[in-house]
Amino acid sequence: MGSMPRPKTGDKRAAILRAATKTIAEDGIGASTASVAKAAAVAEGSLFRYFPDKDKLLNELYRELKLDMRSAMIAGFPLTGSLRKRVQHIWNAYVTWGMESPAKRRAMMQLTVSERITDQSRLEGQAGFEDATEAMQQLVAQGKLSGLPAAFASDLLLAMAETTMASMVANPAKAERYQSAGFEAFWSAAAKK
Repeated sequence: MGSMPRPKTGDKRAAILRAATKTIAEDGIGASTASVAKAAAVAEGSLFRYFPDKDKLLNELYRELKLDMRSAMIAGFPLTGSLRKRVQHIWNAYVTWGMESPAKRRAMMQLTVSERITDQSRLEGQAGFEDATEAMQQLVAQGKLSGLPAAFASDLLLAMAETTMASMVANPAKAERYQSAGFEAFWSAAAKK
């Protein structure tokens, strides 16, 4: 591509968030702002113009990744489909997003369990996931996890999806088989007998 032009303002912010995704995916929440700035090819002072401190950067990144995952989740959501169809859509959307964006998925996992993410960010991060949340609540209410928090079912889905993706990566030729078998395992674990 020859010499890279200097990124414009919006691009610079996006470059910092991209670099933060990659850096946190590789080195965890402990990654320094200096290493993020270096990965984004901007001066650390320039990073602080967009994100006054590391917490601001982490919270912004959390919201951006949630937004990205939400776009993947909302696309083609079968609103009027059976509960099974809706839960399968959530499964497939998450697994597909995770397989296409491993760095985003790893960064998201780190951010989700970090105490540096504010309640406000978490609340904003939930916006737009209502249909998925409702499907998970319905699954819990009607199934074997009845009486447990819907978050437990979601965590179970994420854990089983992680295992499924690891197997898909290890066996690309059988990826589709693992994706559907993983869903069947989750469905039979949570749905009513």
